[in-house]
Amino acid sequence: MLLRSSWALIPPTLLSFLFLATPVVPLWPFPPKRFTGNSLIRAGPMGLDDNGRVVAFGDFNEDQFLDVLSLSSDQQTLSVFLWSHEEFTFKKSTSFHHPEPIYNVVPGDFTHDGKLDLLVMSQGTRQSELALSLYVALPEGGFDLNPISVPASTLSQPIPIDTNGDMKIDLLGITPQSIGTSSPIRIWQNAWNASQPQAPPFNMVDPHFDGTQCTLANPHGNAVVDLDGDCLADIFLLCDNGSGNKFYQIWVNNKDAGFSLAKSGSLPSGVQTISFADIDRDGTMDMVFTTCSSVSSSTGVGTDCSINIAYNKQLQLCTSSTVLDIKDGKRTCRPPDLLCSADPNFSFDFTDSSDNNAFVRIPISSLFPGVSGSPSLLVLDTTHNPPIPLPIRLGDANLDGYTDLLFIIDSHTVQDERTPKLVLSVQCARGVAGCSANGSGRRGWKAVTTGAEFLDTITDAKGVAFLDMDEDGTLDIMVQRTGDGGQGKVLFVQNNFYYDAFFLKAIVLNGACDNGWCTIPNSSARYHPFGVSYSGATYKYTVLDTSGRRSAAQVGQLPQTSYHSLLTPYAFFGLGRTNNYIENLFVGSTKHTTQHFINMEGVIPNSKVVILPPSSSNEGAGWKRELYLRPGSWIPWVTVTVVVVTVLLAVIVFVLHLNEKREDELERRRASHHINFDAL
Repeated sequence: MLLRSSWALIPPTLLSFLFLATPVVPLWPFPPKRFTGNSLIRAGPMGLDDNGRVVAFGDFNEDQFLDVLSLSSDQQTLSVFLWSHEEFTFKKSTSFHHPEPIYNVVPGDFTHDGKLDLLVMSQGTRQSELALSLYVALPEGGFDLNPISVPASTLSQPIPIDTNGDMKIDLLGITPQSIGTSSPIRIWQNAWNASQPQAPPFNMVDPHFDGTQCTLANPHGNAVVDLDGDCLADIFLLCDNGSGNKFYQIWVNNKDAGFSLAKSGSLPSGVQTISFADIDRDGTMDMVFTTCSSVSSSTGVGTDCSINIAYNKQLQLCTSSTVLDIKDGKRTCRPPDLLCSADPNFSFDFTDSSDNNAFVRIPISSLFPGVSGSPSLLVLDTTHNPPIPLPIRLGDANLDGYTDLLFIIDSHTVQDERTPKLVLSVQCARGVAGCSANGSGRRGWKAVTTGAEFLDTITDAKGVAFLDMDEDGTLDIMVQRTGDGGQGKVLFVQNNFYYDAFFLKAIVLNGACDNGWCTIPNSSARYHPFGVSYSGATYKYTVLDTSGRRSAAQVGQLPQTSYHSLLTPYAFFGLGRTNNYIENLFVGSTKHTTQHFINMEGVIPNSKVVILPPSSSNEGAGWKRELYLRPGSWIPWVTVTVVVVTVLLAVIVFVLHLNEKREDELERRRASHHINFDAL
């Protein structure tokens, strides 16, 4: 009453002024969105302001957030930047100096303790050699700055692979001593022993290969990826015959029987880099590579470049789970519950003709008909020594279940103007790039224009990559720049398109610490072995769309690591529009056991799945699975809706209860005043 009288004594004009001058406390319970607008949004350097170059991704502090590894401009200082979820930025954690110029860095759990070590590839004592050094991660954080020397390689960078099924990281490559021999390939077999840290971490052995080996190209596109469909990673090698013509070899994994040469053949002339993804969403890994008639050694820009897609011809998914297609006593398709069955007749056909629907060549100019001049492709980053090959970056940017493309073009209208471009996979139609004149084809391609205007303002790009900042379920973009525009060397672009589709993230761990908690010696502290960066895991899944149509897709985990491949340690794949759980999720490992994969049914979309196969020391144990749901921005709305509806229903029930109670009281009173005339 006193407060009401006091406010009544204030003149209306002064009262209005006080309302304007007093700070307003918001009543809305939800924080404002960090990024607004349905577009690609500039996010800035996100803490990477040291003018370095990002050379690798990894989870260095086991918090399930993606961190980055940066290399200084002199190519000798490495810095780890950890992601801070609370501050939404990267924060510098540690850095150290390497004595020789660094060519590439491969993060991986080489010591099998659940922490990321660093395999540094640097300039060797000879010009034709690549020095290898292993920086072991310390249990309490950071690295042992006294690196372990590893036997050298040739300039063809070795790739990490598990060759003997123990889920420990080996290396495959060529040594200076083996080059020029009939069997040049060697294996750096992991021999790390925690009780003898001074012992050599690798033993040099001959690979268990059944077939004629080739000499690896430099640079190459070697990969550890399942190509025959059995959910067991095979080996793809890009070879050089010495005359400049490149060809490929595919070595199929036969577990303890080793690897056998299954396919080999010539590649189209002018081939540059090769990547792998399931382009047409049929459950098989396809090949994506660029070709150019020539490449400038000074600028790295190609001439007459095209993007080529070679589809993996393999058993398709059966249209029904009950009716199987069988011809001449042989299955002609894969049922949904047998996705991990090998097809020994898989093949790639590089014939560029209208009769071959398993190969398509897309000229760069056809993707950008409105761009003046003759747009071409940046295929080499010549700002690094030696130049870094730039592959087509593959990722599902709009979560429709189909792989999209990210690369850098040079329009030739302005000298050294390099712009990143995002090209989406679309259904084929007339006039769509990648489709035939009548509109047929597997997939078409269309450059993003609306909402991506910001990318066109970048004119000094030298590298691009997909990543998921803050693990929010969208593929964002990282652009590496020359710095000529005065806006830094690294720029992050937030993918803020609001798509009504779902995603799934998955990671297979390597069995470190017997899939439990790792403990720090002489300490009570412990950590979960999430930071492993394990190559060779395979994912296949089936999902039903909103119309009830079943489709399958395949994704590989970290299939490539050479030449700054910048792949994330987890697998990220869009599910498209679906109103159901993931029907089947097959997860394959590199183990040489009878059951090297598992089938998970009913996985919840918009989640992250962590799969822990049994370690080699505990083969009798079962596979473990952990599911992490992403707390989406819609959860507060659902909570408020549930609370409001609950309160409303409670009010209705209370009112009905009062009415019922009143009616009962009235009926009781009427009964008490009722005269029983029969008794009279």
